[in-house]
Amino acid sequence: MSERVAGVDEAGCGPLAGPVVVAAVILDPARPIEGLDDSKKLTQKRREAAYPLIIERALAWRIEFVQAGEIDALNILQARLLGMHRALCALTPAATRARIDGNRLPKDLPCPAEAVVGGDALEPAIMAASILAKVARDQAMLELHAQFPQYGFDRHKGYPSPLHLAALREHGPCPQHRRSFAPVQQSLLLL
Repeated sequence: MSERVAGVDEAGCGPLAGPVVVAAVILDPARPIEGLDDSKKLTQKRREAAYPLIIERALAWRIEFVQAGEIDALNILQARLLGMHRALCALTPAATRARIDGNRLPKDLPCPAEAVVGGDALEPAIMAASILAKVARDQAMLELHAQFPQYGFDRHKGYPSPLHLAALREHGPCPQHRRSFAPVQQSLLLL
């Protein structure tokens, strides 16, 4: 059996609202994908062009959403690790090894794993995972914007921009805001 190395990355640890989204990808060496890079270095247009190619050509991929309520119950680090665990466990075919962006590994993984600091700039499978996670999260935030347009999620994707903080002060949090995050807690005190 040839080795199947999954790259794992997440998007959305810093925002005040919405899910943290984790992706795991096993690339197919026989079907290379041009233009992979850290999702933060790519334009939105390039990320969105790469997304369907990754889904079409990867041996396996999985995207997991850890919602605001879970983030509040666990804390953002544990929610991120939970999403990584879920994504890796759901891959079919299963990974024989995982390379995970960052300096922490989830417990009880289905395969050996290593943490790779800055992996989204070094490892193509992590780059692919970063793209899937970012595009999926941005899409989720556009859907939240349709439900709660007063917050401007289409513009800041839940990050603590001046526009978002002003909307929080004016409207208070919506159900998708992370109540364990200090700016959201502060907005509750204003109501």
